[in-house]
Amino acid sequence: MFVTTAGRTTEAMIAMAKQVAKDLGIKYIPRKKRSISLLQEIEKDGCIVAGKERLELYPLGEKEPFFFHPNSAMFRIKRLLKGEHDPFIDAARLQHGMSVIDCTLGLASDSIVASFAVGLEGRVTGLEVNPFLAYVVKQGLSNWDSGLTEMNEAMTKISVHNIFALDFLKTQKGDSADCVYLDPMFEEAILESDGIRGLSRISYFGGISEELIREAVRVAKKRVILKDHFRSTRFTQFGFVVQLRKSAKFHYGVLEKH
Repeated sequence: MFVTTAGRTTEAMIAMAKQVAKDLGIKYIPRKKRSISLLQEIEKDGCIVAGKERLELYPLGEKEPFFFHPNSAMFRIKRLLKGEHDPFIDAARLQHGMSVIDCTLGLASDSIVASFAVGLEGRVTGLEVNPFLAYVVKQGLSNWDSGLTEMNEAMTKISVHNIFALDFLKTQKGDSADCVYLDPMFEEAILESDGIRGLSRISYFGGISEELIREAVRVAKKRVILKDHFRSTRFTQFGFVVQLRKSAKFHYGVLEKH
């Protein structure tokens, strides 16, 4: 991976690109009016582009970039502000002051909604194994202006860690987080989405294993939540109580700690 700037380069973009390169320990390459595809062909690698308002991540061979956007979190938080319900928040029974570990941060939509639900006194930790995706999402969470104060606060207080979920959970004390959340559907959704299909090459959660579930249960003080396809056998395999959702493509499973 290397870093360059947007087409109409400014000194501010160059400074940003050099900072990104320093943060990630990768090369900065001046744009010099060359296309992204040409630079990728020369370098044989993907790149991060520092633009005027955002960072864009181009996996090698992909023409469409990934960039941070809160996606569904915006309308979900607006619904919660109106006193309406959110299926994830209901399944996890999140309240102010609670702590959540999101093992599949991805595009951070669920983490943003969780952060809003647990409030300023709560804590959300998001785990993403790919360093470049983790960096772009972390920067986006810090700098994106949604125009909604409550949402901006929710985004900026999410703690992003570039690490495998299982490795992170092994470092945590028992009963140290109220809720541990797993969303293997994030990887499946990538394959279905034209806009972020390229991320399938760089985002790897590692799947659901008995060891992962065991560690999640150990770390969770209250419950473990699994979001999965409505036909998934993993709910039964690992003993989750499924919260059925009519006409929904996915359900939430809950493992309560007793």
